Amino acid sequence: MLISFAVAGFWLLVFAVSFGRDRRLFKNGIFLVLTLMFAGLGVIFALESVNATAARLLVVAILVAIPLAIGVLAVFLVITGITMLRREGRRPATLLSLLAGLGIIGFVVFSVAVQKIGWEPLAAVRSVLIGVLTYISFLFVCFLAYSFVYSRVRSSRKVDFVIVLGSGLRGSRVPPLLAGRLDRAKQVYDRAVRRGRSPLLITSGGQGPDEDIPESHAMASYLIERGVPADRILREDKSTSTMENLTFSRELMVDLRPTYRCLIVTNNFHAFRAALTARKAKVNGQVIGSPTAAYYWPTATIREFVAILFTHKYLNGGICLLIAVGAITQHI
Repeated sequence: MLISFAVAGFWLLVFAVSFGRDRRLFKNGIFLVLTLMFAGLGVIFALESVNATAARLLVVAILVAIPLAIGVLAVFLVITGITMLRREGRRPATLLSLLAGLGIIGFVVFSVAVQKIGWEPLAAVRSVLIGVLTYISFLFVCFLAYSFVYSRVRSSRKVDFVIVLGSGLRGSRVPPLLAGRLDRAKQVYDRAVRRGRSPLLITSGGQGPDEDIPESHAMASYLIERGVPADRILREDKSTSTMENLTFSRELMVDLRPTYRCLIVTNNFHAFRAALTARKAKVNGQVIGSPTAAYYWPTATIREFVAILFTHKYLNGGICLLIAVGAITQHI
């Protein structure tokens, strides 16, 4: 019991130090989840010292809840994936939730079949899949847990700029997803004005092949129509990605105020990855998110996680390879 709490305290200290230095780090999520895991073990051991039966019941409840939660998750992902297809059309990005749900179901069916067949090569494949999926699932839990924490930590610092990241137009019209970001940015701007400050808004986004005008121009018009003074808006109209959004916006801010501080606005599912990108782009600012439709959130969240995995593809690929080799060795 004491060892578990001591280890949890160690990881909590590591998390606090890392978070204090820079909250825009994925490893913060790993430290947080390790803290919670060892704290949970400590609670179980502490309960066992008081009431062994209650501790055993808690462990059984956890063991039952895990496969039940996986089943519920699979069904939920399939349902939201179908809704996503109906509302957003058939594109690779809209298939992620559905594919993830079907993948979970397929893996369960495959595992049951392997147990019944009893063929060693298939058992080796299952061991590899279990190892790799356990590793990816751990990272996904870290991503979800820390994304939740990051989105709820507010910065009290005064900011000089509010950057709104573009997300695509429909012709020249601002779609609901982007409108949510702009509305959130206007809330931040209005609150700053009430406190006697007047930050500049930067609408960031270039012109895509299916867009009539640059995103930043349509975004600026949207804000002006809702009462933001035109002279408080800067247009960054060259970018085609989040990295370019932030890099080009940083250039604008540095030119006007070298010691700037900013706040970046995007959708809630994108906030943490945008924060990681902001750190990489050396932008001095944190990220806040705007609400997203419930049906859209699962697919978008999976897409964000996959993007983060590929950001460190060599590290994650190497670890998965080691896991696979270890699993296969056990069946030789």
